[in-house]
Amino acid sequence: VQLQASGGGLVQPGESLRLSCAASGFTSDEYSIGWFRQAPGKKSEGVSCIRSSDGSTYYADSVKGRFTISRDNAKNTVYLQMNSLKPDDTAVYYCGTGPSIAVLLGDPSPGRDYWGKGTQVTVSS
Repeated sequence: VQLQASGGGLVQPGESLRLSCAASGFTSDEYSIGWFRQAPGKKSEGVSCIRSSDGSTYYADSVKGRFTISRDNAKNTVYLQMNSLKPDDTAVYYCGTGPSIAVLLGDPSPGRDYWGKGTQVTVSS
């Protein structure tokens, strides 16, 4: 199981970014996949995730209405469209699968987590 996140960058407040999470070793419709973020001095936060079986989604309150998660099973990739970005969104974003994702969706959570390398998102004027 491997996950590769990309798409981060430096943007100004109000702008948009789209993060991608490419999966290998499994298919994106086989496991629920999600995004966590880690900002300096702050606790890791579950941002959004999408359930493998039915496409149901979870969003943290801090991103509801601004972020949209989606998946392209043909490309085995999950996307996080981030609009109206704020300085508080600045963090390293990680995509992953496993219990930490499942629990956000209210699903059983056996096994272990798998995480890709993070991608830095910086929102600053």
